[in-house]
Amino acid sequence: MKSSPFFKSYLMGGFECADHINRHGQRVNLLKETEHDLRVHGDYRLLTSLDIYTVREGICWSEVEKTEGEYDFSEVLNRIRAARETGIQQIWDLIHFGYPDGLFPTHPHFADRFEKLCRAFVRFFRKHSSEILYVVPINEISFLSWLSGDDRGTVPFAVNSGWDLKYHLCKAALQGIRAMKQEDSNCKIVLVEPLVKVHGPDSDEISIRNEYQFEAMDIIAGRRCPELGGDESYLEILGFNYYWNCQWKADAESLCWPDHANERIPLHQLLLNAYQRYKKPMFLSETGHFEDSRAEWLDEVAAECIIAAYEGVDFHGICIYPVTDRPDWDNLSVYSRCGIFDLDHEKNRIPDPEYVLSIYKHSEFIEEMEELNI
Repeated sequence: MKSSPFFKSYLMGGFECADHINRHGQRVNLLKETEHDLRVHGDYRLLTSLDIYTVREGICWSEVEKTEGEYDFSEVLNRIRAARETGIQQIWDLIHFGYPDGLFPTHPHFADRFEKLCRAFVRFFRKHSSEILYVVPINEISFLSWLSGDDRGTVPFAVNSGWDLKYHLCKAALQGIRAMKQEDSNCKIVLVEPLVKVHGPDSDEISIRNEYQFEAMDIIAGRRCPELGGDESYLEILGFNYYWNCQWKADAESLCWPDHANERIPLHQLLLNAYQRYKKPMFLSETGHFEDSRAEWLDEVAAECIIAAYEGVDFHGICIYPVTDRPDWDNLSVYSRCGIFDLDHEKNRIPDPEYVLSIYKHSEFIEEMEELNI
């Protein structure tokens, strides 16, 4: 695997930074729940010991703009400084499911508020860093649209409104992208969406349901809803999030994994299909599993990504998500044992030995391939 022109390491780590209002009306802040905001220096050193030098982070909009038009990026600055000291490269999410109180995508001021946030963040970043800014305007528009517009999972807790939410999120994303490019033409826009497969008898309905995952990228590219001003040039780097439950039957039952019945479409084929659609640089922007299956999942995913690259996908890496275990959004007392590092009651980082060994193995393999210029 040749070195990426974008990312410092092929294997990356993602820190949970969801900050939305959950089903119980409670504000979630997983950055604080996991104490990554307090332990960032140590967290980054743990990753560099695994040869991971690229991470996904989030600013937590609900934290940085407590009062409309006033921005406090001091905690973000702490993470930027920690990255500088440890040699870490950061990819920044501006919306990771959460917004300031009283704001939601169909609010008449939402897009303008987001545009102002984008401008403020780029100016702040340029003041404090000489690195290239990699930024995800809105993480997983397709999932967030469903969660908030159909599943009542966060504000505005709607049903039968997924398309409406998606349209307004894309409108805001496009205003934000244009603003960031005006402030810093060299910043890199990273779009992150789920990669899924709905299984069922061949039909127009199944085809339409499999298209939902691409609607946001299509809008931002100007292929849909041209009145919003999308453009192909905004598709600079594409991230796809893939977990075990990203393939399901038409009745919404997830396909089993491990796939002993051979019902699933191989990941490399899903990546190839997405690449043929957009022909843009891609990476796996989130992936991971739970408990004792973490290493086995990474082994399978890493092998599939190598196949995808061999078959012509312009592929740039795998982001292991999350770095540290995190609680359930709707029950913050329940943890999942899904990180590279689990957390004890004092939030100390406890490595999962098999997962760590798998990461070492794949890091060494990628390094060997790079040395051979394969």
